[in-house]
Amino acid sequence: MSPGQLLLFAVGGLATAAYLFIVTAGLSLVFGALRIINMAHGSLYMIAAFVTVVVANRLGASFGFWTGLLLAVMLTGVIGAVIEILVLRRIYKEEHLVQLLGTYALSLVAAGAVRLFFGASYRTVRPPDIVSGSLNIGGFRYSGYAVFMIASAVLIAIGVYLLLYRTALGRNIRAAVSDPELLNVSGVNVSRLYTTVFVIGAGLAALGGAIVAPSQAVGASMDTDVLVLAFAISVIGGLGSIVGTAVGALIVGEVISFGLNNQYTNQFAIAFVFIIMAAVLTVRPWGLFGRPEQEL
Repeated sequence: MSPGQLLLFAVGGLATAAYLFIVTAGLSLVFGALRIINMAHGSLYMIAAFVTVVVANRLGASFGFWTGLLLAVMLTGVIGAVIEILVLRRIYKEEHLVQLLGTYALSLVAAGAVRLFFGASYRTVRPPDIVSGSLNIGGFRYSGYAVFMIASAVLIAIGVYLLLYRTALGRNIRAAVSDPELLNVSGVNVSRLYTTVFVIGAGLAALGGAIVAPSQAVGASMDTDVLVLAFAISVIGGLGSIVGTAVGALIVGEVISFGLNNQYTNQFAIAFVFIIMAAVLTVRPWGLFGRPEQEL
């Protein structure tokens, strides 16, 4: 394998890691603050992808994609607020099994709604003109949209970091992770904070779904596909850790890219992800950058 091919596969892995990071960051943020594993997170990602594709195909890829992305984030944020207020608030203090079953039920409802409104067939949309085309480096052509996905993930990662560590909202979110009762006593409306965090998490899922739409077919099973990988990333990096999410997404993205592009391993690329996850669980059950439950 030549250096050019290695770089080509590495860029492909970074593009995969990019959208997986964006989606998993929302899942990790919600778990870190609300201590709930949201099985419906993949559904929000799927809804946003469908909205983006439908709007982009109606209005044209160049203008329609950006409009669809904006509408997808706004719609998914509203859906997230409704879910948090009407469902999650009732099960925060329940056992994790009840929380999992509750959010899983929401994912089934969302899957049925998507099939009802959008149908079961796969849809595609071409990238907007400004980020389409390819780059020629060293005799190899790199997708311009893949570069856009990578740049988007970097900007979103910076934005999430600044939100958590440079704003009052971020300070409250981190305080909610450590001691929500004390935060409530200090005068912060914890219920409103939880709603805000869940809306942000839903918005990140929507961004991931909207950004990935032009790079792969959008279908009614994509929620399960991304949720499985998001959980693997969270386990590897540490559930609740944004840094761990970035590292986990990078590992998973590169493993998938190099695995799929090797004739001897292309049928087992996803299996390697779960082998790594099992290895991390054996050595550090709380993930590479996570913390044991009693320390949270």
